[in-house]
Amino acid sequence: MIIQQQHGETTWIDVVDPTADDLATLDGNYGLGDRTFDEGHRRAARPTMQRHADHAYVVAFSGDLAEIDMYVGPDWFVTIRRHDEEEHEWDPTVARMRIERLGDTANSGMMLATIIEELVDGYFDSTDALEEHLESIEDRIFGGPFQAERQVQADLFAVRRRLLELRRAVVPLREVLSALLRKEVHWVDGEALVVIRDTFDKLLRAVDIVDELRELVGNAVEAHLAVISNQMNLVMKQLTAWGSIVFGATLIAGIYGMNFAHMPELDWRLGYPFALGLMTVMSFVLYRVFKRRDWL
Repeated sequence: MIIQQQHGETTWIDVVDPTADDLATLDGNYGLGDRTFDEGHRRAARPTMQRHADHAYVVAFSGDLAEIDMYVGPDWFVTIRRHDEEEHEWDPTVARMRIERLGDTANSGMMLATIIEELVDGYFDSTDALEEHLESIEDRIFGGPFQAERQVQADLFAVRRRLLELRRAVVPLREVLSALLRKEVHWVDGEALVVIRDTFDKLLRAVDIVDELRELVGNAVEAHLAVISNQMNLVMKQLTAWGSIVFGATLIAGIYGMNFAHMPELDWRLGYPFALGLMTVMSFVLYRVFKRRDWL
């Protein structure tokens, strides 16, 4: 689907889930070339920028890791976006409203700067959501019962994987913005450079937040392992204490249960209650000792 809008002297062509015919039409109208569209046909691994004689090709990612391919020309601007495996895509509504407010001053360079700024703003929404999710996991680590530890570990590693994917989308964008600030793209100048400079500062903050969250995830993983280790030690202490208590009673019962003929207590009338009492006293004493040492 191709959505075309005119802003002053600049045409914005927004393409959603392009077909081969759509790409062929764009290639014929703007002469983007097979090499450029070869990049547009497949998902990019990271943000990048390619400069050509009559246009520039920029790849960026949204906070939800949706890829946006952008082609910047003298008086035209093309965006290509696709739905991912979960049928999610980047929503350009906010960026479109910003560009409409620019009126006739919205040239191709300003459109590129506005969309990149909107994408970077989305990174903070993603990091906020991940931070809240991480806080909920930490509450489960320190406040929850000793169960479902595998699920906690799975959630922690899912957050770590998401942060790694987000970092791959955020960090390389610094190189793209640096190239734009060096005026390597002719059509990005004037007010667009001011927007790019502000966006670059936001991007640096986003990178710092992602790195801080990755460190917090690492700390949470270590804390969870420490909690599991402490809980296992507590269980082992309890098992050892109860085993010692049972062992004392079992020892006495085993001795008096031996089938020897010459045992003084065999003919003693009070031997049986004495053995039971001795087992009870020993068990009680051991229980008090372990209880005082906080093993039970």
